Amino acid sequence: MYTKQALHNLGISMDCLSATQKKQLDDEGYFIVENVLSATEIGAMRDAFEQIHAAEAEEGGHEVHVEPGARRVSNIFNKTTAFDRCLAIPEVLAASAHTLGEIKLHGANLRDPVKGYGQQDLHVDVPKKFDGDWWVVNSMIMFDDMTLENGPTRIVPGSHHWAPINVPVVNIGDWEPEPLSPEDAARVPEDLGAPYPGELLVEAPAGSAIICNSSMWHSGTLKTGDAPRRMLHLTYTRRDLPQQLLQLDYLTPELYNRMGPEQRFLMEIEPPKSGDGILRQPKKDHKGWWN
Repeated sequence: MYTKQALHNLGISMDCLSATQKKQLDDEGYFIVENVLSATEIGAMRDAFEQIHAAEAEEGGHEVHVEPGARRVSNIFNKTTAFDRCLAIPEVLAASAHTLGEIKLHGANLRDPVKGYGQQDLHVDVPKKFDGDWWVVNSMIMFDDMTLENGPTRIVPGSHHWAPINVPVVNIGDWEPEPLSPEDAARVPEDLGAPYPGELLVEAPAGSAIICNSSMWHSGTLKTGDAPRRMLHLTYTRRDLPQQLLQLDYLTPELYNRMGPEQRFLMEIEPPKSGDGILRQPKKDHKGWWN
């Protein structure tokens, strides 16, 4: 199977993206689409977030990253069916394929910043070796409104075409940065936490998907209000690159059995087989199901 075939079989056409949306994603590095979730779906996802986080508490997100100052949950598709709908949002899949080509699930992390936290330095989530060498598309699927009071994401439109900055340590081994050109060096501020010329504080209602090229300069901002800002960071990457959470390491029979072949392909949860067609034995440290 391949990406175009999987999307076709799922009834998803690249035409679900308008020419304007494609151009904004290419040129500015993001676009927003509203009403990708119904009110009923939003309510179910909020409830699932709260139930799982109540059980995991300070360990929430431990499969990927425990973040002081934010409520997190990871490995969500093995814990509940509530978020399965997010795997079938046409604009998310089409935008990821438009930007990356052959795609697979990269990560799926729930996050809600705590009041008084959330401020970050400008950074990119993933590097690139050259302009157009895109690695990841991040869709922020909102379960609550993103407002100026609850720590909105700030982005610098068009900056995905610039040199990557402050790349997270987790990606350092994947990438050797080139020396900055004088033009690129002049763009890097002395204070990465300060407001940046041309930055945008993103506001979006619950049920929206904020779809971004993960090479765009961005950061979290300080949450000053009490209202929750629960969201799903749903990321897709190229099929030649590693997943953030290796899905096979956590695969349960429940997840495998409720996904069709197209979703198994896109999630990369089809267990590898030996030459005789028999499933290979898992590694000794394998956390998930299959043998």
